Amino acid sequence: MEAAQRQKSGCYNHYEILNFRLSNLLPLQKKGIMKKTLMTAALAAMLPFAMLAQGLKTPAPSPLQTIKQEVGVGTIELSYSRPSVKGRKIFGDLEKYGMVWRTGANNATILTLSEEVTIGGTKLPAGKYGLLSIPDPKEWTFIITKQTDVTGAAAYKQDQDLVRVKVKTEKAPVKVETLTMQFGNLKNNGCDLMLMWEDVALKLPITTDVDGRVMSQIQENMKTAKPAYFQAALYYSENNKDINKAVEWINKAAQEQPEAYWVIYQQANILAKANKKTEAIAAANKSLTLAKAEKNDNYVVMNEKLLAKLK
Repeated sequence: MEAAQRQKSGCYNHYEILNFRLSNLLPLQKKGIMKKTLMTAALAAMLPFAMLAQGLKTPAPSPLQTIKQEVGVGTIELSYSRPSVKGRKIFGDLEKYGMVWRTGANNATILTLSEEVTIGGTKLPAGKYGLLSIPDPKEWTFIITKQTDVTGAAAYKQDQDLVRVKVKTEKAPVKVETLTMQFGNLKNNGCDLMLMWEDVALKLPITTDVDGRVMSQIQENMKTAKPAYFQAALYYSENNKDINKAVEWINKAAQEQPEAYWVIYQQANILAKANKKTEAIAAANKSLTLAKAEKNDNYVVMNEKLLAKLK
């Protein structure tokens, strides 16, 4: 009765299916194919269990992290795995001094550049590179290599090096359990790649010729039908370029957007920097009136402070 109900509903467990298949294969024994068929049937019955096992996902001991940072007019991306101390002695023990280290765990540590940068005095074009290091108590060697598959010292080939740069070690302000790398000390023309683990901290400077790229972009942009006067004026003013050219462009930007209080505020700033005090006060008062009408308290305060300085 129970078997009939199961047959009708189609509800069988894996062992019942296997038993059914084997019992129906017994007549084949006389034909000399019993052994092969039994094996095939058993494997077929075990497939669901294999599929379940393949789907199992557990936490990685050293999780992968990918960080991406805008620097200048490009981006720098770092992908590395993050091991933890877990009560062990790391540098000088787990990671030997004087030995090439992948600067992470599991896979190779990869640095991806969207634009040319300079590391250790060497220019690196846009591309993908391996990041390796050689730890030492007082000074590490960072290596940028063509190799993007180095997961151990045995795979490292020194003739593939592009950059080798020495970096002094520093004492980490706190004990760092998990290897941490990040981009810090951001500037328009660069940043530091910062590494911290256990009680060690290091900073690898990275720079980029952002000024050359931006100036080239501005020159080309000014030839177009709709130049970016506002952005160009700000760049000239903030980077101490030709202030008269900055005034010319910010005045054109203000003419294009006469109700844009944020543009008029920057016009006042640039005019003040060019020692055009009367014009700067007029622009700041106009920006203040527009900001009040739009209920933008931040620009109201900024204009009031600028006017106080110009008195």
